Amino acid sequence: MGDVLSTHLDDARRQHISERTGKILTEFLRFYEDQYGVALFNSMRHEIEGTGLPQAQLLWRKVPLDERIIFSGNLFQYQEDNKKWRNRFSLVPHNYGLVLYENKVAYERQVPPRAIINSAGYKILTSVDQYLELVGNSLPGTSSKSGTAPILKCPTQFPLILWHPSARHYYFCMMTEAEQDKWQAVLQDCIRHCNNGIPENSKVEGPAFTDAIRMYRQSKELYGTWEMLCGNEVQILSNLVMEELGPELKAELAPRLKGKPQERQRQWIQISDAVYRMVYEQAKARFEAVLAKLQLARPAMEATIRTDMDQIITSKEHLASKIRAFILPKAEVCVRNHVQPYIPSILEALMVPTSQGFTEVRDVFFKEVTDMNLNVINEGGADKLGEYMEKLSQLAYHPLKMQSCYEKMEPLRLDGLQQRFDVSSTAVFKQRAQIHMREQMDNAVYTFETLLHQELGKGPTKEELCKSIQRILERVLKKYDYDSSSVRKRFFREALLQITIPFLLKKLAPTCKSELPRFQELIFEDFARFILVENTYEEVVLQTVMKDILQAVKEAAVQRKHNLYRDSMVMHNSDPNLHLLAEGAPIDWGEEYGGSMGDNGSPSVPEAATHSEKRRRAKQVVSVVQDEEAELSFEAGSEPLSPASPDSVTELRGLLAQDLRAESPPPAGPLLNGAPSQESPQPTAASEASSPPASPLRQPPPGKAADLEPPKPSDQETGEQVSSPDGRPPIHTTTEDSAGVQTEF
Repeated sequence: MGDVLSTHLDDARRQHISERTGKILTEFLRFYEDQYGVALFNSMRHEIEGTGLPQAQLLWRKVPLDERIIFSGNLFQYQEDNKKWRNRFSLVPHNYGLVLYENKVAYERQVPPRAIINSAGYKILTSVDQYLELVGNSLPGTSSKSGTAPILKCPTQFPLILWHPSARHYYFCMMTEAEQDKWQAVLQDCIRHCNNGIPENSKVEGPAFTDAIRMYRQSKELYGTWEMLCGNEVQILSNLVMEELGPELKAELAPRLKGKPQERQRQWIQISDAVYRMVYEQAKARFEAVLAKLQLARPAMEATIRTDMDQIITSKEHLASKIRAFILPKAEVCVRNHVQPYIPSILEALMVPTSQGFTEVRDVFFKEVTDMNLNVINEGGADKLGEYMEKLSQLAYHPLKMQSCYEKMEPLRLDGLQQRFDVSSTAVFKQRAQIHMREQMDNAVYTFETLLHQELGKGPTKEELCKSIQRILERVLKKYDYDSSSVRKRFFREALLQITIPFLLKKLAPTCKSELPRFQELIFEDFARFILVENTYEEVVLQTVMKDILQAVKEAAVQRKHNLYRDSMVMHNSDPNLHLLAEGAPIDWGEEYGGSMGDNGSPSVPEAATHSEKRRRAKQVVSVVQDEEAELSFEAGSEPLSPASPDSVTELRGLLAQDLRAESPPPAGPLLNGAPSQESPQPTAASEASSPPASPLRQPPPGKAADLEPPKPSDQETGEQVSSPDGRPPIHTTTEDSAGVQTEF
């Protein structure tokens, strides 16, 4: 690998890449600085005018469910350096970064992880053929001929491959189809979460960044949706640079790659990943510097806006009226001829799978609460309630139970419309709807928790408790129906705008865009940071099509098959005291209603240990799946499983229980989305010998739980580093010797 990079990425080419990246970043960051002032003004105006969404009926968690493990288990990972498959203990913490350890013992001993994979921008592939097709398309002229060895061979029929257009690829395989399905659901949840990397509560920086991305790409005559708008700001910015830089490098370097087709493919993947890392580091430094500068200037900008708010609004409305008079005739004709006839078709294509998905969310929530109520009846009333509610509280984060909801979006197609409106992929709409589903499920669960907790304060009998659960369930479902209707209608409006506005802007650009500079003189110099001609022009275009979109959604609400509330049906303060309940401290069900019997019906261990064990156990959202006595059938050149890597479900569950008793939470460092992962070296045999093994029977003494926490790894994507045992800086290029220990070049 080192020879490939040193040959094709010498100092001169690295300098060229750095200069080219710097030029792209400089151009983009000018757009970002311009959009920052506009976003700040819009945010402050929104706060003052109070034009908001309908009041939600469901509560939402103000304190997120942290310190939970989404999933943990063993899988086989392909090591590219020595071309061997190794068994890894893998863990997905609450921040959805896949963490790979040498084995379960290494995790318990707090040995730094082998790798942390941030999955934003990745795609999951379930067959080697799919992967080979994508790799072949990424480097023209390298498609493997029949009879030649492919770039990757999988020893089982159940691979999972994480593919990224620019960054490193990751190869895993499982022993059974059930394992593959479960890991696929878990990893897809990781991708879904990490792709949504810009915080929803970012009212200035987030909108400024996404608007700057759109404006920059439109300046390059790139309209329509962009599939790589995923991850955090630095991740997206790296994708933006690679969108321009990648094809240039490919054209320059592809003819110089030597060897058989699969070898040239492997070389290109290594080169692309190395360039992506370089771009990421440069983008991170530049973006953080500009953001810090803007945040320093923000107080002065806010003071100006507060002082001159009325004048800024008046100036903007005057500008909008002039632009409207100029473009309205052209825009209305364009909407009438090219957009309006297709709105019902687009809306119907969106509504069917989305409504089915939200209906499935309702059904899953109803089933889980009903099953819990039956268990309360059959197993002793409130004694087991704490355990059941701990599990229910994490329902929205259970990839497998939510999978039936997410799957409803998969049939979404815009056949015939994608080409017309330049929609590169429907993935962005699927993912957005799935995120709304998860949010609404969590809101329903949290509202149910809050109301049930209030009811338990009255000391109900078992019969009264069961009736109360049923009554609260019906009450929450009514609120869910209203909120899900509001969320879906907002999603439909946003999706229609996201599809039609770029199309309209592209259509109007030849006749309108060149005339926009003459409107600049209508803006006072003092207000130029808060009013931009280009933004005002887009708002006017949006207004020309918004009336048709609102009318289409309103008419769709009348159709009962979509289960939407009409706009005239508004629930105002239907439950005014409910929101007051959410102001209290978060509910700890395991602590308050832990019960007096163990999980198997036997007397529990002492109370303090019981609470601790139940809380730790509940934090594993998905249970481990592993076949008994499973072994991987290795091909020539691979090695048998390490004895230190447990394979049987009994061993894994035993070690997991030991881990939970030891109160060892997962790595909690913030994980950014989808940039290259950082691997860290493992300690030598001597250092491992000096670290005593954790006792499976020992309970941590009070106050020592924090000492047993594994390191909080962080990776290069997020600007933080996985710590090395000897304090050395993180390594970028690693290999494994015959003992499986990573060493630095």
